[in-house]
Amino acid sequence: MTYPDFFTQVPNIKLYDPLSEFLGAFEDGELEISYLECVKLAGHSCPTVAGAYLMAKIGLETLYPNTLPERGSIKVEMRDAETAGVTGVIANVIGFIAGANGVGGFKGIQGNFSRDNLLAFDVPMQGEVKLTRLDNQQSVILNYNPSSIPADPMMQPLMGKSLKNIASEEEKKTFGMLWQKRVETILLETNNHKQIITIIKD
Repeated sequence: MTYPDFFTQVPNIKLYDPLSEFLGAFEDGELEISYLECVKLAGHSCPTVAGAYLMAKIGLETLYPNTLPERGSIKVEMRDAETAGVTGVIANVIGFIAGANGVGGFKGIQGNFSRDNLLAFDVPMQGEVKLTRLDNQQSVILNYNPSSIPADPMMQPLMGKSLKNIASEEEKKTFGMLWQKRVETILLETNNHKQIITIIKD
């Protein structure tokens, strides 16, 4: 399996997962989720997947400044409908990281460790995503806007040619490299992500 080097250069998100500890999946329930794993989940790497990963990482760091975030104990709410634009993609990535699912999620074991009904849509808010700790009800709202990181001007015409199946193999390869270069910039080369992620304390 070959992929861009920067996938593994993105800092992992460290979590404590009590369900994993209880069932012996990870020692002490400690685990890490990588950007690469989120790319596998989504099936692609793009500015949307990168933004979801960053919102999850920054939001969890805000809610848990001195301890590991507790996976499965975080509610994820989205401002827009599940079917609107890329909302579903963002929710899938953040929900995966936070251990939050909708009505079809894990129902728990004798009232413990449930992961269902922790993902909601069409929730009015100032930003795009809201994360809430279930233990103390502290919340953070986040907004993501990567427009300050423009795409290479060659990308659009190369995408058009590729979609029409008239691009050469070299042009297809160049398009993919330019696409991932923007994603890499979003993830690794922004100023602490302050120019693309806005944090709104609830």
